[in-house]
Amino acid sequence: MNKNDEVEYCNLELRFDRQHLQDLIKDLIKEGYSLYWSENETVFLISVRTGRKLVKLRFQRIKEGFKLVGDYMIRDARLSEWMEKLIGDMRGHAVVKRFRDRQIIIENILFGEVIRLVEISGYQQRVLYQKGPLLSDQELTKLFFSVDGEERIRDRRLEVDEVLDQLNKAIQAKDTERIAACKARLLVLTRELNMLEW
Repeated sequence: MNKNDEVEYCNLELRFDRQHLQDLIKDLIKEGYSLYWSENETVFLISVRTGRKLVKLRFQRIKEGFKLVGDYMIRDARLSEWMEKLIGDMRGHAVVKRFRDRQIIIENILFGEVIRLVEISGYQQRVLYQKGPLLSDQELTKLFFSVDGEERIRDRRLEVDEVLDQLNKAIQAKDTERIAACKARLLVLTRELNMLEW
């Protein structure tokens, strides 16, 4: 990223627990940023100094932790790289707009993966990358806010219960092959649940 580039992060959907927030603060301090943080009943705020600018990251309190909310314009290359790594690591959703010269590059990110890349130059718009079939803006919005994820979480939790029952029976029967198969399946289900729940 060029030092003069600006990157805007919109429609962020990143979820954290308290330990993740503490790790974020440690990471930013390690990166050499000057920062402070505060908290009240509804918001955890981390203010990061980048040169003469102050970027205030707002984490809204939700049932099981916190959610990064708001739109952020960042001119600091290192902080932009950190933010993008965070979106990927947390398998989050975002719309990332890169402004350079007379051009805008827009990335739609879903579950930490770029699903659409669009270049805008003047009045011309060109799709550089599209995962799967082309989706309209309405379809993308519907995908972001659909309840399919919640249904998949319910299904996976039920499957975890079933596999645990099978594992218990396999342990009682001392069936090592079934024990190994159940453990392998539980590992896959746990990973998928972690991705869906964050």
